[in-house]
This record gives sequence, C-alpha cells and structure tokens, in this order.
Amino acid sequence: MTSVFEDLHIAPEYDGLIYLAESVHNPPILRPHQHVELEVNLVVRGSITYVLESERYTFRQGTLLWFFPWQKHQLVRRSEDAQYFVAVFKPGLVERSCSGGRYDGLRRPGVSATEVLSTDLDIESFEQIQRSMESLMEDALDAATLNREAGFGVNANFSFQHRDPDWLNAGLHQLLLLCWRSQGSYERRGIDVQMHPAVRKALDVLAQQGDEVITMAELAPVCCVSPAYLSRIFRQQVGVTISQYRNSMKLGRFWKIYHGRSQPSLMEASYAAGFGSYAQFFRVFRDAYGQGPREALGA
Repeated sequence: MTSVFEDLHIAPEYDGLIYLAESVHNPPILRPHQHVELEVNLVVRGSITYVLESERYTFRQGTLLWFFPWQKHQLVRRSEDAQYFVAVFKPGLVERSCSGGRYDGLRRPGVSATEVLSTDLDIESFEQIQRSMESLMEDALDAATLNREAGFGVNANFSFQHRDPDWLNAGLHQLLLLCWRSQGSYERRGIDVQMHPAVRKALDVLAQQGDEVITMAELAPVCCVSPAYLSRIFRQQVGVTISQYRNSMKLGRFWKIYHGRSQPSLMEASYAAGFGSYAQFFRVFRDAYGQGPREALGA
C-alpha cells in the first residue's frame, strides 16, 4: 500500500515548525499519520503514548524521542496534565545541518518502522533543550492556535507562522544538532506492550476502512474474537476504548470531507464521516474542541 504523507502546512520560508502540545488545548485526533519531515518530541510533563503499527510505547517527563519519515505513528493517549514539545524539521534542513560524520546516524538511522529512537535525558540536557525550544516560541503564534491548527487543524487554510523566520530557522538548525548530541548512545526504546493479534488486526482494519464504517459486530469476527473480548483487550492495550478511537477516526474523516472540493454542509460531512446522527457528531466534536462545530468554524 502506498503511504500518504500528511501535509503539515509549513510555508516555504520556514525550515520546520515547533509548538508546545498540551492536553488542555490540543484536540485528541488519533489517526495514524506520517510526514516527510523529521519529528522530535520532548516530554515536559505527564506522559504520552504512541502506537507504531502494532507496538505501543509510553514516554514520560524528560524523554526525548524521534519519528522518522518512514514511521507511521499514532498518538493514542495522553495524561491530563501532558505537555510536550513537537518540533519538525524539513528534509532540506536535515541535509544542510548534518554534513559531519557525527551526524551520519541522523541522516541514515538504522531503525525500523516500529522502533522508537529515544533517550531519558539527564537534568542538565533536559533543561538545555527545553530552554532552546522555549526561546523559539517567543515570536510564534499563541499556544491555543498552534494546538488547534498544527497538524490536524480546524482551518483548511492554516499555515504555520512565526514573526521572525530567520531566528526560527537558525534556532531549528541548532536545536536539531543539540537534540542529536543529547541523544547520546544509539538507544532503541523497548516495546511497552506487544499488541494482541486481535488488537493488531482491529487497528489495521480501522486504519484502512477509509470512509466505510464498520460496526463492532462486523469488526470482532474479522479479528477472530468476541465483541466483549475485543472491547476489553483493546482498551487494555491501546489505552482508549474502541468507541473513543473510532470517534477520533471519524473526526479525522470529517475534516477531510468537510475541507474537500465538494464543500458539503456540516451535517452532510458528519454523516459521510460515519456519525450516526448530527447530535452524536456535535457531542464528539464539542468534547474534542471545547465548542460546537458552528462556533469553531464560524459556519
């Protein structure tokens, strides 16, 4: 299957972007995604949990982690107090910044699609990287806007902006090298949870279903287990219920449909995304974004 890379809406004058993701601002859109940019996360507070294909990893305060362009990753759970920096670097910046032998492993890392390269930073390195990231945020858009729009934004016309592109680009260059130097030994994160075959199958089916909607009664037999068992083991291993996961996937489909060329109404887009009623869509949307769809979109 051909990989579809996510458009992170980074204007040409920027070599990447950075923002502080927070549970209190950032809507929990859970769909798996990948992008041509290199991504680095620094966990500042709480914990975050990712799934890469069939493997689940949880990272806590003080962890630096990397996602490379061939790694389809999926944020599935965050603690209520989670704060983590997300920095992404365009391929051109990586090539220009990493010409020396010390950075060969960054240009050509030996990690597979399901391995996470990470390290638990010492206090000095953590504080140094945190200060560097915070300095790049001084002339950025406000935190609420970046959390709402970056990656899976409400506004189809959103493009990352910074009031000092030269400062940002120079800072991203230094930040990338600092993070790699702080990575230290070439650590691959051990798997926290090896997914049960039924959960692996469910994640695969749900990711590939596109605009088609599959019910639990249909999903469980495909996974060769009962609906009750699938519901229980899915929540244990992924960290959210199947209902929560499916609703997030539906929200992801809603945005694609609503921002599509046909320009459907909110109701038409919600039904096409798989919501059973507009009331259900409204409730899920409000839970994710803190306000109703008409208010959020000005529709």
